[in-house]
Amino acid sequence: MTDFLAQVPLYILPFLVVLTVVVTIHELGHFLVARAFGVKVDRFAIGFGRALLSRTDRHGIEWRLGWIPLGGYVKFAGDLDPSSVPDQAGLDELKGRIIAERGPAAVQDYFHFKPVWQRALIVAAGPFANFALAIVIFTVLYTAVGVQILPARVSEVSAGSPAAEAGFQSGDLITGINGRRIEDSRDVTRIVSLSSGDRLRFMVERDGVERILTAVPRRETVVDPVAGRISVGRIGLGLLPAVDEVRHVRYGPIPAVGEAVSQTGDVLATSIRYIGRIFTGRESGDQLSGPIGIAKASGALTTAAVEANPDPGATAFNLILTMTGFAAILSIGIGFLNLLPIPILDGGHLVFYGYEAVAKKPVAARIQEVGFRVGLALLAGLMLFATWNDLQKLNLFQFLGGLAL
Repeated sequence: MTDFLAQVPLYILPFLVVLTVVVTIHELGHFLVARAFGVKVDRFAIGFGRALLSRTDRHGIEWRLGWIPLGGYVKFAGDLDPSSVPDQAGLDELKGRIIAERGPAAVQDYFHFKPVWQRALIVAAGPFANFALAIVIFTVLYTAVGVQILPARVSEVSAGSPAAEAGFQSGDLITGINGRRIEDSRDVTRIVSLSSGDRLRFMVERDGVERILTAVPRRETVVDPVAGRISVGRIGLGLLPAVDEVRHVRYGPIPAVGEAVSQTGDVLATSIRYIGRIFTGRESGDQLSGPIGIAKASGALTTAAVEANPDPGATAFNLILTMTGFAAILSIGIGFLNLLPIPILDGGHLVFYGYEAVAKKPVAARIQEVGFRVGLALLAGLMLFATWNDLQKLNLFQFLGGLAL
């Protein structure tokens, strides 16, 4: 814990820089699609609280930088409440006020009077801008830097482990899991870590012959240099390819886009699978991280990038490369979080618009208010749970207990 406190600046600054970029892209997604549909915007803000910088352009849009760099928002003209989904009475009141102030023609400039499909696209544009950012980042990295392919060659089998019981031997090459082709050992780690208690069918090449081995990962607590202490599935294999098996691949622009889309899809699928396993009681949820954990991960990655090579030029290159990749992962996470069907988030708005499209009328104000409160409670509960995880990994309670003795 004391180490964490001593390195707070190293953790916080890179995290805030990356978060600001990711949030800006998210809000730009909302903003650009809204403007494409002719929606009047009052404010585009990065950060909350008192404005450090503020400028109003010729379209009447205030561009604001707040002093609390933990988010951002786009304020459409006529927003009546935090949910931004007024009921019929609210719409009638707003329409009357617009007509009185600006005339009947001005009504079409307001977000709430756009067709429901346009409003849905505006709301969905934020999360999808995050996914697009990740794809762009991965594409650039795969094209400019490339990726190292580490074949899943078995170097060690722990005695008494699920792998030993399944019949794995040193020298085996894992080429597939449950029918999915495997080329990189990191894919094996990712799949196994989220499959504790599940039966996995491994396609293994041994002495030029394909074999099928079946193993069930056991949940174990490990200490990850980035994520901290977490529970994951393990089968007791060490994977280390021979030097001549390691490949470095740089993709052309078109293949790189395909790989970037695939990588983004894999991260999303892993997130959905993990959340699903939490709800079914097959995961503890200890891998969920809040701002503290994400900042710590950012700091750990920063430290690793700096220590990789003492040369200043190499250090700067490693740092930029590491933080760029981190931005892609964080962007996917923020996009996924915002699509959850919680009323306070973009996904909740989409649920309301889905109802409106079917019922031909907005959700009643009372239901929206209840949904907003429940959504706020759910989001607060999720953040508290994630922060609890972060503090546990930092051994805060042991630290405080030691001070009390």
